[in-house]
Amino acid sequence: MNKFKIFSIAFLTSMTLSHAQDIDLAKKAIDAEQFEKAKSILKSIIQTKPTNGKADFLLGNIYLTQTSTDSAKIFFQKGLLATEGARLNNIGLGQIELENGNAGAAQNLFALATKDLRKRDFEEYIYIGRAYMNISKPDYKNALNELSKAKLVNPTDAQVSLALGDAQYGNNNQNDAYIAYRDAFQSDNTLIRAKMQLGVLLKGAKSYDEALKAYNEVIALNANYGPVYRELAETYYKWGRNKPSKSAEYMKTAIGYYEKYLSLTDYSLNSRMRHADFLILVKDYKALEVEAKTMSEMDKVNPRIFRYLGYSAYENGNIDVAIKSLESFTSNPANKIIAKDYLNLGLARIKKGTSADGLSIDPIAFSLGIADIKKAIEMEPLVVEELNEIGKKWFSQKLYKEAALLFELGTTNAEAKNYVDDNIYYGLSIFYSNNKKDVKPDPIALQKSDVAFGNVIVASPSYQDAYLYRARTNSLIGNDEMTIKYYDAYVTKATENLKSKLDSANANLANNKNIEELYRGSIKDFNNLIFNKEVDRLKPKLIEAYNTTGASYANTDKVKAKEYFAKTLALDPTNNYATESLKLLK
Repeated sequence: MNKFKIFSIAFLTSMTLSHAQDIDLAKKAIDAEQFEKAKSILKSIIQTKPTNGKADFLLGNIYLTQTSTDSAKIFFQKGLLATEGARLNNIGLGQIELENGNAGAAQNLFALATKDLRKRDFEEYIYIGRAYMNISKPDYKNALNELSKAKLVNPTDAQVSLALGDAQYGNNNQNDAYIAYRDAFQSDNTLIRAKMQLGVLLKGAKSYDEALKAYNEVIALNANYGPVYRELAETYYKWGRNKPSKSAEYMKTAIGYYEKYLSLTDYSLNSRMRHADFLILVKDYKALEVEAKTMSEMDKVNPRIFRYLGYSAYENGNIDVAIKSLESFTSNPANKIIAKDYLNLGLARIKKGTSADGLSIDPIAFSLGIADIKKAIEMEPLVVEELNEIGKKWFSQKLYKEAALLFELGTTNAEAKNYVDDNIYYGLSIFYSNNKKDVKPDPIALQKSDVAFGNVIVASPSYQDAYLYRARTNSLIGNDEMTIKYYDAYVTKATENLKSKLDSANANLANNKNIEELYRGSIKDFNNLIFNKEVDRLKPKLIEAYNTTGASYANTDKVKAKEYFAKTLALDPTNNYATESLKLLK
């Protein structure tokens, strides 16, 4: 009997050690973003030892990472019934409450997780801190508060420092994040995620060369650490965005590194979805279509696949497939719909209604498309930034009314990067749609054009052509007073800008003898040449301003009218309109 007892104790001890080692293996797989491998290890632990609540917790966290909240909740609730590590599962359920906006319920659950902690316990605080960071709208302030409690208990623990680094980075405290990551790696030089995060800091600071060096140091330590290749992919993507001349090359490099990342993690449906999201970022829609079709063969009912099928089909010209796929995805309120879903659906509807020559759009299709685009803007106002290039294409095809409706959406958000550009094109689209021989000018629409050019002047006062088009717009309305006002403002602004250019040229050329030798004349002569070229470029618009202003004064102030026609003739002595107008004024 005694031998049996000794054997039983030894067996249980070895089983406990075995499960602890398996938990560590699962943690390493999670850190390496090998989620399917980690899930397999954790499910095996749960099957052989149902009382291990920590395995349920870690498994539930993986499902949260993969946005499978229902599955996560099942394991958290099951884990609460375990005899070991059960209270950790309150943290998982608390994260779900945070995601749902129930902060009070989450805090109650976190309190249950930390109730009666022993003096040396701190792991719960790390997981609570990460719960605050892992929600869609992270709360870094509360995360730092929880992690500070862990640091008080064990200030040198590598995982505490790593979590603090993530929280400080998310809270835009770059220096504190650097110190935390450095401390984490010094405490445990096998924790190469901390080493990798030093490169992530450099990526965030747009020091892309230095970030690559940091990542290569990680690869030198472990060439099979998958996450570093994901970071390389994202770094090259951002570098390409910031360096247009290298964009195509860097995007291709980014895709290569992401495929390397996949090869070192897994090719599960969730991993393929992450890959698909990255392909959308780098705008490789041919590859996205291939990936989407592969995913649809793996799982014919997962709704997110319709998103990828819809996006790729729209970009690759398969409009019917795009509409069908995105209608299927957006029609189900249970799906997590984002602004781009409605944007692409709206653009697909409009594309479907566009004629083969691109010169007309079916009004019903256009109306349906604009309605979807407005839904996208309601969800994410800055989505208007993606409409600018499409609007310009319509403008170039003289679809002025349709372009005006699209640009109008961009004029509603002063924070958008295309705000000034959208106002310019909105005003121009209305002006040109009303400035036709067979069209009676619409004064209400033209007033909107006037307001748009006014917005441009406020946002960019040096843009002189805004004054010109505001004058033209008021001339089309028939408002002589405003026509004169803005033509005068245009002449003033154009003259100021011309003088500024001349002064700048004088400053730059004052000590440059090489230009004198190249030109074979004096710097003064060179500057005069620049000035005369600028005047020649502006002449047609200045003459337009003087002639139209003269015509506006003709019936009310003949003296003023003569002054403006005389200014025209000073620029162009042979100008027929000014000459004939002066004859009539005598």
